[in-house]
Amino acid sequence: MAPERDSGRAERTPAGATAATRPRVRLDQPRPPRRRLLPEWDPEAFGRLSERIARFLGTGRFLVWMTAVIIMWVAWNSLAPRPLRFDEYPFIFLTLMLSLQASYAAPLILLAQNRQDDRDRVNLEQDRKQNERSIADTEYLTREVAALRIGLGEVATRDWIRSELQDVVKELDGRHNGHGVFPTATAERTPGRDIDDR
Repeated sequence: MAPERDSGRAERTPAGATAATRPRVRLDQPRPPRRRLLPEWDPEAFGRLSERIARFLGTGRFLVWMTAVIIMWVAWNSLAPRPLRFDEYPFIFLTLMLSLQASYAAPLILLAQNRQDDRDRVNLEQDRKQNERSIADTEYLTREVAALRIGLGEVATRDWIRSELQDVVKELDGRHNGHGVFPTATAERTPGRDIDDR
């Protein structure tokens, strides 16, 4: 009896106006792929192919091959026996083939240029971010150098130590000669100067 009650609970459907018409969707499972009428292709693969074709169309090799094909086409349809010719003198079929080639070449070249513009945009964005980081690093180093200069301004320099030692040597020479301490030397040295020099 107990298993029958549990199975009844598991198959319970939600109540409401739309509950009967709409199946319950499970959120813990991915949706099955929808069937499409149009064929699907990888846009990156198509873009790479278009770039290859556009790169080939911009080479001298393509111009040489196209010139050779046109010369052979015209020569065959002008010099071959009449039953073997497939395009008579106005060469309408040749014109159609060249216009078809041009109508496909132009969009392929534009697609390749758009992809190149996208790559350039990404590279410019990365360069801009790199420049911002470099500027921030330079500003940081400038502040550090300024702080070091301020810190070094409070440190005793070689000239200050030399002048202090010369004063001490003069004072010792004065004592050694028996004159005692020079009054002018002690009067010149003020406590404010000692504090500033440190």
